[in-house]
Amino acid sequence: MKSIALIHTVKSVANTFEDKIREYIDEEIKVHNLLDDFLANNPNEIGEFSIINYNRLLNDVKNAELTGADIIVTTCSTLTPIIEMIRPFISVPIIAIDDAMTKKAITYGEKLMVLATANSTIEPTKNKLFMEANKASVSISVDTKVCSAAFKAMKALDMKTHDNLLKEAALDIKGYDCIILAQASMAHLENDISKICNCPVLSSPRLCLEQIKQTLKNLNK
Repeated sequence: MKSIALIHTVKSVANTFEDKIREYIDEEIKVHNLLDDFLANNPNEIGEFSIINYNRLLNDVKNAELTGADIIVTTCSTLTPIIEMIRPFISVPIIAIDDAMTKKAITYGEKLMVLATANSTIEPTKNKLFMEANKASVSISVDTKVCSAAFKAMKALDMKTHDNLLKEAALDIKGYDCIILAQASMAHLENDISKICNCPVLSSPRLCLEQIKQTLKNLNK
């Protein structure tokens, strides 16, 4: 039986992501969860992902590897740039939540918008988009919009306020080829925001699940 280790920074994602994987994957799996909300909260408080957090994330990934996991998945975009650095030192595949999303986003056109609730995800998501665009030899521009009040509502587990604030913020977003939702906790708003903004909207969980499924299939070969 294959084993997946999940590293989360947001409680609402930690509470739901395992169930989504089990519903999506058509084979029996073991799942281990690690919640480290400090890795999201602290960068938002101090304005950077510090060397302390680099070491903390490395320890989290090594601990996930020590569970005997066949795949490690990080469910927070804030972690992605450091995961890119850590990958060569880990013996199993590491999937970052926004790997598949950013690859797909650059196929929609040049003008992209990143909508976020946490400031700490803005630069990692932009950098990931530009990295994928460079790999594909395409040109993109990326604008950003942060709704910090929605992040506070989510931390208080008030998802109704979280959703309403984001839909209000979306009313001002027009003229983009694609909108990228930077937090996995925003994924359930994909269709609503697409209707408001009249353009494609991408969130990471659904695309990440497909990447996990395909990686498991490759491991079984």
